[in-house]
Order: sequence, then C-alpha cells, then structure tokens
Amino acid sequence: MSAELICVGSELLLGDILNTNAQYIAQELAKLGIPHYYQTVVGDNPERLQAAIDIAIHRADILIFTGGLGPTPDDLTVETLADFFHTPLQERPDVLKDIEAKYTRRGRTMSPSNRKQALLPEGADVLPNPIGSAPGIIWRPGHVTIFTFPGVPSEMRAMWQETAVPTLKAQGWGQQVFHSRTLKFWGIPESELAEKVSGFLNSVNPTVAPYANYGHVKLRVSARAESTEAAVALIHPIAQQIQEIAGIYYYGSDDETLATVVGQQLQNRGETLAVAESCTGGYLGKALTEIPGSSAYFSGGVIAYENRIKEHLLGVDGEILQTLGAVSGPVAEQMAAGVRDCCGTDWGIGITGIAGPTGGTPDKPVGLVYIGLAGPESVSHIEYRLGDTRGRDWIREISVSHALNQLRLALSRP
Repeated sequence: MSAELICVGSELLLGDILNTNAQYIAQELAKLGIPHYYQTVVGDNPERLQAAIDIAIHRADILIFTGGLGPTPDDLTVETLADFFHTPLQERPDVLKDIEAKYTRRGRTMSPSNRKQALLPEGADVLPNPIGSAPGIIWRPGHVTIFTFPGVPSEMRAMWQETAVPTLKAQGWGQQVFHSRTLKFWGIPESELAEKVSGFLNSVNPTVAPYANYGHVKLRVSARAESTEAAVALIHPIAQQIQEIAGIYYYGSDDETLATVVGQQLQNRGETLAVAESCTGGYLGKALTEIPGSSAYFSGGVIAYENRIKEHLLGVDGEILQTLGAVSGPVAEQMAAGVRDCCGTDWGIGITGIAGPTGGTPDKPVGLVYIGLAGPESVSHIEYRLGDTRGRDWIREISVSHALNQLRLALSRP
C-alpha cells in the first residue's frame, strides 16, 4: 500500500517556481510511515492529467494532488478528476458561502469565476482551506483515496496538518514511521564507497542508498518501524559497521558539515583558527562563520588576492612569489603560517589556486589548487587538481571542503 503525488502546473514544468510542495509532502508521508514510490509533474492539460491518473490508480492507494484548484480556466484538477471517474460536479452551497465570506472579510467582492471553486465531485468531502479561497477534496472513488490541495505552499501545509493527517490516521495509516540517518564522507569516490559497503546496499529494512553532491558522498540508512526509537535501533548497528568500514573518510551525519565537525574539534581542544584565501575569495570564512558561536574558535581571515597583500600582510617571501608563482605549495604554506601568526591562532589555513575560467597554463591549469595547513608544530601543503569542466564556483566550493577536511584529519590525530 502506497501513496503517489501528482503536482499540477505548467509553471512547474517550465521551472518558473521550485516544487517545494513535493519535498514537504514526501517528508510528511515518511513521518506517517506511508510508502511513497512515485511523483509526477503534469502541466495544465486535462488529457495528460488523465493519463497520469490512469497510471497512478494502478500502483497507489492514496493519490495526492497539488495545484490546479484556482478559479481560472487552466485550473483543471477537480473537473478532470470528476471526468476521469465519470462523476458529476455539484455546486456546494456551504463551500460557496465560505468563499464569499472570506472575500467579504478582506473587503473585496467575489468574482463570478470563483464559483468554480465550489464545484466538487458528487460524494466528495470538503478538505477545508483555512487560509485561501480554494478548498480541497477528500474523495474515495473506488479503491483509492484522493486528496487535492492548492499549489500555494502555505495553504497546502495548513490543510495537510489540520485535516489530511487526522484523516489518514483515522483510516489506519501512520501506524509506522520511516526514519533515516544520513552518513557523510569526504575524500572517497561514490563508486569506491559503494564497493566497500556493497553488502549493505541490498538490505531491506534498513535500506542503504548512496548519493553524491559537490564531492560529498552520502549514504542514507532508512528503517521502517512502529516508532522512531525502534527505527533508530534498527539503523544504529548498520551505521556503526559502515563507519568502521569507511574509516577516516566518514566525517559526520545528518545536519553535521565539515565546518561544524571542525568547529567542534577545535572547541574540544581549546584551539583557534584563522584563514588566508586567494582563489576561494572568502568562501572558507563564510562556511566557518555560518555556524552560530564560531567566534569561540574562528578568529578571522584575510582575502589575499594580490601578491602585494600576500607579501606585505601575510609575510609570503617575495622571491618565492617571483620564482614559483602565487599558485604553489610554498606560497600556500606561507599564507597559512602568516595568517596563523598575525592572528595569534593555533592553526592557519592558506588556499591559493586557479579557479578559472581563465588564467590557466599547461603547467598550471585551471583547477590547480594548493592548500597549506599551519599547526602548532608543523606546516604542510597538499596539491589538488580539480579540473576545469565544472566551473569556477565548483572549484571554490570543493577547495573549501578539501581545506576543512585537511584540518579535520590533522585534528583527529593524537
């Protein structure tokens, strides 16, 4: 038994608006423990909407529609549903009265076109809209239960919480919950991690699913159980085994980021950090300062774009800048040590590279980045060749993650 979501609106297909309704409803279905395997987006076209309904009724028990409930001719959801199930529409006086009252309270006169919103399929129940004018419906034509919601997110969410959730629970849904934990990794390709944990990828409960984004590899471990506590108990041993297999590549889970993990490490050690950035232009400082309370361990940073700033503010050797160039390992090390010393911190990070799209040479191509790390006892650097195919922002974001991970590993050593 499962639910299926059908979002109606040409503006969604055109990319004019982000479909946040789908994300919200998917999360809510998971909370109720309702399986959810398909989502469909359909434009404002009755034939294509009917085709989507015809597919959905053969694979789902609950159909959830968003959008297409307004008063204009392209708002076709309810009448298309009625037509598909060969059911007449009836004007509901109680609904019409509610719509008129809402317009009166706003000091406006209801347009004749709004009467359309009072037309519901015969036998359908009203799904009240406490905010807007368009009501939804709760309807059981045959074996499926149908819910319709406006496309306006605030209206949809209020209607979901106030009416849809209690209705689903009254029907016996929501007796189980889905719970997930997302494990996060850095420095290992998705394919390599998948090979390492391949024995878990075909498990049924919990399930383990890999995905990657901006260099971060993630494994989502999900369980279905009678309660959140029971689901957590199912997930925990699997997560522990995966962490042991991944070793140093695992850095955190769920809401944790490389920046929050590094921040916690610094706080635990009572140590501080400063950063010197060239090609990342403040991205690293931004990642660190987005964390509330980061002033406890992050002292500040320098955006040293010009060689003059690197030399006079951070103490980078002018001769090295001339002979090796700004994009080099020794310069990254001296930037890290310089910002550590001038800010009086325990640790310093220096980043220098070529983010592109121009500025690369055969010897120093776009995507070449050096990250220096200066600690209480030593200074080192690592060279990264990130390529030039994914763009300037990608290179800068990846460089920041490499820098944070470099520090994470250094702080993890005894």
